[in-house]
Amino acid sequence: MWKSNTIFNHFKSRLNFSLLSSRRFASTIAQNPSTFNSIPHANQQVIDFPGGTVKFIPEMRFISESSQERIPCYRVLDDDGQLLANNFVQVSEEVAVRMYNNMVTLQIMDTIFYEVQRQGRISFYATTIGEEAINIASAAALTMDDVIFPQYREPGPLLWRGFTLQEIANQCFSNKYDNGKGRQMPIHYGSNKHNYFTVASTVATQVPHAVGAAYSLKMDKKDACSITYFGDGGSSEGDFHAALNFAAVMEAPVIFLCRNNGWAISTPTSDQFRSDGVVVKGQAYGVRSIRVDGNDALAIYSAVQAAREMAINEERPVLIEALTYRVGHHSTSDDSTKYRPTNEIEWWRLAQDPVARFRKWIERNGWWNDIAESELRNSLRQQLLHSIQVAENLEKPPIADIFNDVYDVPPSSLREQEQWVKDTIKKHPLDYPENISA
Repeated sequence: MWKSNTIFNHFKSRLNFSLLSSRRFASTIAQNPSTFNSIPHANQQVIDFPGGTVKFIPEMRFISESSQERIPCYRVLDDDGQLLANNFVQVSEEVAVRMYNNMVTLQIMDTIFYEVQRQGRISFYATTIGEEAINIASAAALTMDDVIFPQYREPGPLLWRGFTLQEIANQCFSNKYDNGKGRQMPIHYGSNKHNYFTVASTVATQVPHAVGAAYSLKMDKKDACSITYFGDGGSSEGDFHAALNFAAVMEAPVIFLCRNNGWAISTPTSDQFRSDGVVVKGQAYGVRSIRVDGNDALAIYSAVQAAREMAINEERPVLIEALTYRVGHHSTSDDSTKYRPTNEIEWWRLAQDPVARFRKWIERNGWWNDIAESELRNSLRQQLLHSIQVAENLEKPPIADIFNDVYDVPPSSLREQEQWVKDTIKKHPLDYPENISA
């Protein structure tokens, strides 16, 4: 197994990163066309244009809209959990078992909370089914100093950093211990303690934020980077393109991790872009990029750790496109069987399950067995059910929390609205939860 600096060198040799690293096109002063530098061959001249020297040619040559072959996808484990090669970052037994525990936690958490929503006990939920490896393996490759800007399908990094199941439940039930004070929809987690910016439903707005944070880390000379997660749908937003260009020009240490799961709610990638996925967009902006098997935990772990080293040590952004599949519905507000064939969903769920694939690998290493599996799943289920019971019976945040944290001294109009809400609750108590404090 290779250490992270070795895999970095491997990537450089395989993908010509050694050439790319010396070709950051810096701005220069454009010369007058009359001062072209002659080249020995006839009709071949150059101009020192902003960005570097450009050669003139007599042929009219259009750049092809796509390469003849698609960008390959980095993979370590095959579908059966067998190692394909040793070109990955070494993972200890302790880290591997912890990664697996967290992946299973996500699975069970999603199953139970989805049913809780269907019972009408919470208003909304979105699962990470099929994307557990991206969630957990990427988080394992980072440090606590790295700043996370999630979309809305990344509770895994929070779990990895120590956010408890009780805190998850508190947020989903919007009780008085919810970090967001009940102002957010369920699954919109956030934790300053864990360097995890609060989830926003607006698609891709977190991407440029991550670049700004990365540039701040660079200015402060921190040994850290930022990472932002988004889906293929997010790459169709203008924020994504502005962020990549901003990051490249400012040489910000940021990792862009795209979960290309094939669908932006009901819109397939074929209706979003004609390029070879998302990975090729990086080169257009001068951003180093790699395509990775998103259902392979070892590949994700290795790629993110290598990207982190590049981002910090070379002060550059890195784009990772993780190919995966959203096995679950987009959210509890969606029925994906209306636009996807069920046999396609089932094939990904059974044949490409990232949790099962990683389990086979740790079992072959002698780090896991059926007894440990049964104990883990039973324990997690009991913990989750207990956390939900506690969270559901706790008081809601006080009504005052709706109106504070905006003005230092709230205007009279806002105070009048607050009083009106309190009076309405007292007048119509049956229309509001019993555990709300007015």
